[in-house]
Amino acid sequence: MSPSARPRFAADRTARWSTFGHERVVLAVVHNITAATRLFDTLPVLATDPRIRIVFTRTGSSAFDRGTTEFLARRGVTEISWGEACRNSFDLALSASYGGELHRIDAPLFVIPHGMGYNKYLNKETKKQRNKETKKQRNNSVFGLSAEWLLHEGALVPTAIVLSHNEQRDRLISAVPAAAPRALVAGDICFDQLSASLPLRASYRRAYGLPAHRKLLVISSTWGSNDALLARHPKLPLRLAESLPADKFQIVIAAHPNIAAEHSSWQLGEYLAAATRAGVHLLDDVDAWKAAVVAADLVLGDHGSIPFYATALGVAPLLATAPAHALDPASPIAGFLATAPHLDLDGDLAAQIEAAITDHDPGRYTAHTALTTSHPLAGAAILRRAMYETMDLPEPDAPAELPAAPLPRAALPRAQSHLVLVRSAEHGTAQVTRYPAERLSSGTDLPRGAHLAVGVNEPLHRWLRLADIMIGAPGPDTRRWITDTLHGLPGCRLAAAPVRPGEWLIGIDPSPMDTETPTPSTEPDLLTVTGSDDACRLFASITHHHLARTADPSTLAGTWTIECAGVSHRVSADPTSTTE
Repeated sequence: MSPSARPRFAADRTARWSTFGHERVVLAVVHNITAATRLFDTLPVLATDPRIRIVFTRTGSSAFDRGTTEFLARRGVTEISWGEACRNSFDLALSASYGGELHRIDAPLFVIPHGMGYNKYLNKETKKQRNKETKKQRNNSVFGLSAEWLLHEGALVPTAIVLSHNEQRDRLISAVPAAAPRALVAGDICFDQLSASLPLRASYRRAYGLPAHRKLLVISSTWGSNDALLARHPKLPLRLAESLPADKFQIVIAAHPNIAAEHSSWQLGEYLAAATRAGVHLLDDVDAWKAAVVAADLVLGDHGSIPFYATALGVAPLLATAPAHALDPASPIAGFLATAPHLDLDGDLAAQIEAAITDHDPGRYTAHTALTTSHPLAGAAILRRAMYETMDLPEPDAPAELPAAPLPRAALPRAQSHLVLVRSAEHGTAQVTRYPAERLSSGTDLPRGAHLAVGVNEPLHRWLRLADIMIGAPGPDTRRWITDTLHGLPGCRLAAAPVRPGEWLIGIDPSPMDTETPTPSTEPDLLTVTGSDDACRLFASITHHHLARTADPSTLAGTWTIECAGVSHRVSADPTSTTE
């Protein structure tokens, strides 16, 4: 069937069954979850118009198609088969990738980037081999800016090649001169949304539960077997968590959706299970990285788009891998990789993280980040105007605007078990530093004099055997829990748990600290501690430190000031009768 003979999609349904009087039908072409996210960034400029109906189809061409159907279903969209899409005509088609047989679509086709412009070398043969590339396989074909991707049988496929900056247009024309009339420099809607979200940075951090003193470190990894951060350094998130004070830093991972599509989200979670126990949070929504980047103090990454976007926003960058051979040397990301600081994995990780944040100078990257967009905060307006003109439909009166990134749904989880170092506990003051308990399993030197405080949420068996302190969750009958826990863990000398918010009980096994077994059938000594929950938890460690020097719990009574990660906490402690 020739394109001119194809029926217009759903013309009969629009006439008979549609509640809205659709005048135009738009086809959203999905390749995988990654490309779908950029479509959902862009489609709101059309989707609010009752004159326009949007239907989705999948090319089935991506090696990372797994999970895409479920992703679309969760968003409640209408999906048609690729075959049905190719048998019908549409008023406009929108794609965020060049994969698949796009030439079969009977509609003006707009193709938008699904990252920060077009930077990477990628040829179709390599793509079919699921990124099993070597340098020998590369043919210097820049994805999205070369004839290999733009032409079918010598003819240009896209009606509009959407670009974010004029420098991309220059590289496009150099590679494919015939594409010049099809180039549309329309800015970057994704970066516009990030920029529009910046005034809410304090709100994102508050929603994450981040106090002002705690630094947010975002680890970003693209996909692929050779060049991605998680491919090169799969244990790096854990190593960082083990090296950084737990109260001073929070770590999240923004993993490219193709990683979970290939390995499954369950498997990815298992690979990162130890890092998760150490307090590292794997972002589980494909768009959650936006809020994380706006809230971040540092982004550690590779040659993916997120570190570049973050740096353009003013966030400090650090690179764990920088594969220049994978990029067009004329691209902004290639220049950025050559300029940004690189992490020395054999050096002091904590010192390098601190220095990257402290020494950050946004002006160092301006020559590269200025190439993010030629039309800051105008991408939605430019792209909407072009699409409505192509559909021969008047634009709505309301301006084309996109909302800021949504606030995080919950506070970031933190490590529940720690190696704790109390540096002094004299005259009602103490300084406390905590590291994740996972450090016990690493080659990292253990803090001299540290003890192990273990939370009841999924502790390892070895931690239970080594625990000096058990930290309980909220619940009924805290006294009974303390007694039973200390009897059940003979090597543990303290157990602490909240009675209610702001009030904790700390139970102390009365056996001498240097004995292997507790005194049979004795009730623990008890302290009632009032203050914030964080402060009460820290005071359990001060209690352990104090009792290692004096066996008399009563000397802990009074008001204490606890310094932790540069923040002062105050608690009051009172001996409590076991018969009260």
